[in-house]
This record gives sequence, C-alpha cells and structure tokens, in this order.
Amino acid sequence: MSDEAPAGRTGRWLVIAVALVLIAALAFAIGRFSTFGAQSQVSTPGTSSPEAGFSRDMQVHHAQAIAMAMEIYRKTEDEELRVLSYDIATGQAGQRGEMYDWLVKWGLSQTGEPMMTWMNPSDEHAHGGGEAMTDDEAREAMGMASDAELAQLADATGQEADCLFLELMIRHHEGAIPMAEALLELGSDPRALEVAEDIRDGQSFEIDAMRAMQERLGCD
Repeated sequence: MSDEAPAGRTGRWLVIAVALVLIAALAFAIGRFSTFGAQSQVSTPGTSSPEAGFSRDMQVHHAQAIAMAMEIYRKTEDEELRVLSYDIATGQAGQRGEMYDWLVKWGLSQTGEPMMTWMNPSDEHAHGGGEAMTDDEAREAMGMASDAELAQLADATGQEADCLFLELMIRHHEGAIPMAEALLELGSDPRALEVAEDIRDGQSFEIDAMRAMQERLGCD
C-alpha cells in the first residue's frame, strides 16, 4: 500500500504536466486561428509597446507561478489547496501560451527591453520611478519569489509547505495585478486588454481564497 500511494501521486503529477503542455499548445493554436486575417486590418503593437512589454514580463511571471503551483500540487495533502494549485497552473499555462503567440503574430522577439520599462514612469502603477531596474529588482517588484524561497518551498513538507506556498503566491498575485491594471490603462489591443482584465479579476479572487485558506490552516 505504501508503494502504491507515491506511484499514484506521481501518475497524477505527470497527467497535470502533460495537460499544461496541451493547454499551452491549444492556446497558441486558438490565438493563431482567431487572429488570422485580422492582422492587416488593425495596427499591431510595436516592440516598445505596453502590449509587448506586458506579454514578455507576464510570461516570466506566469512561469514561476506554474512551477510553484506544480510543486505544491505534487505534495500537498489539502484537497482545497490541490484544486487551487491545479487551477493556477493550468490557467496561467494557457495565458502564457497565448501571450507567446501574440509576440509571434506581431512579428516581435520574445525578449526585448529591460523588464517593467513598458510601464509609464509617470503612472501610479510604475515600479521603477522612471529608471530601468535590474532583472532581480524587477522580479522583486513583481512579487516573484527568490531562488532561496523557491528552494525553501521545494524542501518544505506538510503544513509548512502549504503555508509557505500561500504566502509566496499571494505576494506573486499582488505583483501581477498592478501590471494588469497598467496595461488596461496604457494598452489598446482588444484581446490583450481582455486577458489583462481576466488576470486582474481572477487573481484578486484567488488572493481572497488563499487568505481564507491561510486562516483555515492556521498559518502564521
């Protein structure tokens, strides 16, 4: 019996990993077909546009969220947290795949200017006060976990792991919301604005859910 449980858990983890790949591929395909033929009718964002910067930075941001969500999904014993981590991983994998496709569709590189420089320096959402930040500074401003925190999450088990994940993911979401709000103010591409609104509303809802979980689990 003790040999079957880990095997079952590993099997579920592999199913989710495959699902993430399929979701990202499906989002890419949907983006390609839904926008085919419309490119010549509207102006496309340039490499320094808010849409391009948002797409690049949010892909980096989402990648870490997916990794953290998969980590806690793999080992948590809390069913509610397992469901939430599944939703975060699959939802953000789909969005990340679509944002990758935007840059392909617009003929832009997946990398570009320093992180966060697409945000208007005079805007209340700007993180850098008008000066380009290092990648580490930008990641911190975006609420992302450090390498040390990721290692701590990987080593943690039980309630410690659950509570640490919730702490890190709440901060992570809180970093994404100002980015989404900035694009809603600065951008013009209809689909990009729609996704930014989904991120703002969806992650605000998830923050409330995670805070409720912290209280239920007795996290400090």
